[in-house]
Amino acid sequence: MARIAAGADHAGVQLKDVLVSHLRELGHDVVDCGTHGLDRVDYPDYGEAVARKVTAGEAELGLCVCGTGIGIAMAANKVPGVRAATVHDVTSARLTREHNDANVICLGERLVGTELAKEALEAFLEATFEEGRHVARVAKIDALLPNQDAQ
Repeated sequence: MARIAAGADHAGVQLKDVLVSHLRELGHDVVDCGTHGLDRVDYPDYGEAVARKVTAGEAELGLCVCGTGIGIAMAANKVPGVRAATVHDVTSARLTREHNDANVICLGERLVGTELAKEALEAFLEATFEEGRHVARVAKIDALLPNQDAQ
């Protein structure tokens, strides 16, 4: 079983809570980074919190949820060493682990139903990186640096 960091903003907290319970029922150890209510909060704070747990080795994988799964993925991906992917179905969840070696799954509460989210999360956790032709591509992702011209 894995240790998984989970986080969400107010728009994703209800799905996060369902998924955290589901993960625990499956026997996983979950570090819940919040939020814990419906009061308005900012998704970058929770994407970063999950990402930092993963990169610090305090969790093997991460789960992020916001309204769409997009903004929180963008925030998590700002942390070096994180490969966060927004998924919308079981196939994209499985393939992002197999082909991209994603270590954070991101879901949108407004876009993905509860049962589909559970199935996608399970597919993500069960999949493993295929390596092979994908190793060089993932290495290129990891080697990317922030755009220095933008500063």
